[in-house]
Amino acid sequence: MIRNIIFDIGNVLTDFRWKEFLEDKGFDEAMVKRIAKASVQSTVWNEIDRGVWSMEELMQAFIRQDPEIEEELRRAYGDITGMVTKRAYAIPWIQELREKGYRVYYLSNFSEKAYEDCADALDFLPYTDGGILSYREKLGKPDPEIYRRLLSRYSLEAQESVFLDDTALNVEAAERLGIHGICFRTKEQAEEELRGLVAAEP
Repeated sequence: MIRNIIFDIGNVLTDFRWKEFLEDKGFDEAMVKRIAKASVQSTVWNEIDRGVWSMEELMQAFIRQDPEIEEELRRAYGDITGMVTKRAYAIPWIQELREKGYRVYYLSNFSEKAYEDCADALDFLPYTDGGILSYREKLGKPDPEIYRRLLSRYSLEAQESVFLDDTALNVEAAERLGIHGICFRTKEQAEEELRGLVAAEP
């Protein structure tokens, strides 16, 4: 029986709007592409969510990707307020699920800087039953250990849990541990798939 709903945060319960964020800072299209290639689209970006590197260590890694735009990179990421923004349905959806008897958790690759600068987008956290942010654990999805840690910390059974994430690799990692998975595209699609999982239960 499904008892637990586990949400990713970025592009599920919030918008991770990095492109619009850079445009809001006044960078033209060409510079947005250069900044993105050196940062958010680089494998280095994953380190910010793991919480192992300091912000300056991360910045130096970005700069090594494209030394000519150091000033722009520092201007872009000195303050990331507005990079993660709230989705209006987050709190009502969590409340609705809890009213139906589900426990609701979060499991997200999330940086300390985003947690601090974009705190207003996370106003749904108190409505959940708990969860894990990667920077606090020093590891991230799709590492199986972070899923095991969530299950252990809250005494959850994998087969009683559903994980919703917009990244297929992260969903597949959860499924390998016996957690039901839904690859999130829209709230409506996810709700339909969740209903299908519940209906299929013996």
